[in-house]
Amino acid sequence: MFGGDMQVLFASHYWPTWGNDRIIAFLKAQRDMYRYLHDQTMRLANTGYTPLEIGEMLRLPDSLAKQWYCRSYYGTVFHDVVAQYNLRLGFFDCVPANLHRLPPVENGKRYVEFMGGPDAVLQKAQKYYDKGEYRWIAEVVNHVVFADPKNVPAKYMLADAYEQLGYQSEASSWHNFYLTGAMELRNGVHKVPFGSSQSPDTIKAMPLEMFLDYQGVRLNADRAAGKSISFNFIMTDTQEKYLVSVENSALHYSKGKTSDSADASVTMSRTDLNDVIMGVTTMQKQIIAGKAKITGDTQKLGEFVS
Repeated sequence: MFGGDMQVLFASHYWPTWGNDRIIAFLKAQRDMYRYLHDQTMRLANTGYTPLEIGEMLRLPDSLAKQWYCRSYYGTVFHDVVAQYNLRLGFFDCVPANLHRLPPVENGKRYVEFMGGPDAVLQKAQKYYDKGEYRWIAEVVNHVVFADPKNVPAKYMLADAYEQLGYQSEASSWHNFYLTGAMELRNGVHKVPFGSSQSPDTIKAMPLEMFLDYQGVRLNADRAAGKSISFNFIMTDTQEKYLVSVENSALHYSKGKTSDSADASVTMSRTDLNDVIMGVTTMQKQIIAGKAKITGDTQKLGEFVS
């Protein structure tokens, strides 16, 4: 509709493109690249190949691969191919052994035992490292590290392999993952306190449905097990009302509905709710100040949200 008028284009993970001719060429190449990755992944999947096999097989045609804005500077062909397979067909590659694999720690312990113990694994792995088979080293020695996180020689060998893989990676995301993994193996994991994602602007702009979905994600399923509650949630300033329920350790809600049989009702303004979400105040203080009203089984509601 306006392609002939574009003079500058801003794209994700990419610097601006100026000039209409360059923009059109860029968009066409991006269109064809992603279509190619999707369609060729599905073509090979329909002939029985697994995601990892397709990732190894597919390469961009020269007409795309030689365009520097189609290079794997952020994502990779392999990564996108496996993601496309996962999107359309799920994670399972139809190999029964991969249907319900053991978690990494238990897997690692058994692999190391089968391979003759950690010392035997590292001795054999060194030969492959000397041949430059770093992907295989990462596969094998990773089992030793998961089996015994205190095995320093294994951690250092795996770090060396990650470092080489990082240096060889065109994609910055792969490069950074490999080198960060190497650093953590050598120096330990630096634990950084998580900051809150609940910025005032985000909370104020968040639709109430999204807020309730967010609360569902935050629900501690183990603590909610065997418990159930329903309450009316009424916003006085936005005229919104929801029937919110927790049952079977899952939160669900109905927009525009309330129920006379609900355990409790919460009535307040969205503005005052935002202050509670942001930690400016508490629900109890809002009730005392007359800014929030709770009727019904207040004890049950209080026990549930505490």
